[in-house]
Formats: sequence, structure tokens, C-alpha cells
Amino acid sequence: MDTRELIKKCKKSNREAQSELFYTYKDKLFALCLKYCKNREEAEDILQDSFLTIYKKIKQYKDKGSFEGWMKRITINKAIDRYHDNFFIDIPIKEDLICDTEIDSDDFTLSIDQLLAFVQELPDQYRLVFNLYQLDNYSHKEIAAMLKISEGTSKSNLHRAKLQLKMAILSKVYSQKKMAVSNG
Repeated sequence: MDTRELIKKCKKSNREAQSELFYTYKDKLFALCLKYCKNREEAEDILQDSFLTIYKKIKQYKDKGSFEGWMKRITINKAIDRYHDNFFIDIPIKEDLICDTEIDSDDFTLSIDQLLAFVQELPDQYRLVFNLYQLDNYSHKEIAAMLKISEGTSKSNLHRAKLQLKMAILSKVYSQKKMAVSNG
């Protein structure tokens, strides 16, 4: 069934259409959830909440713009809602621990799963800003409005997220080099 027909049937609360919609888009939306969550369990919860909202609000979709984009926006908003519900103040990172070492990608390998794991380890506010800005192309002004923070805080959180990711990657590079030396 094509997307327009699927949407039409979902608007009539057709269970088979809802099931098909879920199985058609669950993997893409789950990958999106993983970017914004600390772990798979939290991502699964947000995916479920997102689909419940999609089913509930599908009658509001007016065939303007991408349907997949509409669902992604709902999913991102669910992740942001989770962040607001669980908001807490993190201990700031120590700036003096950050070095300016360049990372030479020929010296190590980093899988997409490892990179995702590093992003998931970021504190909530850093992870959200990093994903919204770097991966989903929102402006700091848009991020500030979504997260109810100032633009300056958005910029600061992005900077700190990048610093923490850099430190995690450098640590990985160092451990890989150390293993190569001890095995060589």
C-alpha cells in the first residue's frame, strides 16, 4: 500500500494500516531515537511514545511537507519531552583537561556504533543540543526555543559536547595505540 493510502487508513484508526506504518518506519525512527537517548531501553520507550502520538495526531497531518519529516519531528519532540521531564544539573566538565591534539583517522578505526555510544554517554543537555545542531540542522535559536534555554546556553552546550566527544575519541585512539605497541 502506498504512503497516501496508508495515511488515509490510519486516519480512520485502521489497525492493519497502523501496524504497516509501524513496520515501515520503526527502524528509521528507532535510529533517530538512539541519537537522542542514553541507551536502547530509553530509545524503545520514546519510539513507542512517538508512535502513539503519531496515531493520535495523524488526522492533523495535512499532506503538506514530508510525512516522514512530520513523524521525525514528533519523535524528536518526544525525546525533548523526556529530557524536560528528567532535567537535572550536570557537573560541568573541566576545561583544563581538554587538549588540542589533532586526531589522525589513519591511526585508528571508529565504528558508527562506537561513535553512537560516545554520543549516548554525553549528558542529556549536551547530547540533545549536539544532535539537534550537528545532525538535524536546527539553529541555536530553534534549539533554545525547543529546550527552553538561551541561545548562549545552546552554543555552550554544543561546545562542551564536542569537547567531551573529542576526549572520548582521543581516549579510544590512545588505547588503540597502546594495544598496537604492546602487541607489536
